[in-house]
Amino acid sequence: MNWGLIFQLSLFGLAMAIATVFVIPSTIEPLFWLAIFVVCAYVIAKRCESRHFLHGLFVSLANCVWITSAHVLLFDAYIAHHQREAQMMSQMPFSPRAMMLITGPIVGVVSGLVLGLLSLIAARVLRRPA
Repeated sequence: MNWGLIFQLSLFGLAMAIATVFVIPSTIEPLFWLAIFVVCAYVIAKRCESRHFLHGLFVSLANCVWITSAHVLLFDAYIAHHQREAQMMSQMPFSPRAMMLITGPIVGVVSGLVLGLLSLIAARVLRRPA
């Protein structure tokens, strides 16, 4: 496993963590994640010899740590910029911060499966003989 590469690619998650608190609205956030996933899958395919799926999975798990941490630590700023999410969280049985701590890892695993699959596909496409 290339842990250095996983950490470096997870810095996209750190950037998104801060950007989604202050700048990027949830309506266009998926477009940013799509672009990040495509870039990460390409880099993993080019820089890793094997275990492409696992590299993608671990990048997303690291991303979820960055994002969940930022959203919990910067909770007041996050809620101020995300009224729809605040309204949804107010209907939940747990506190909003607890909901973030619960759903963050779940989203991290699901997105990890997606990025892992994209990385595997990119590796197979990019390694085809000419």
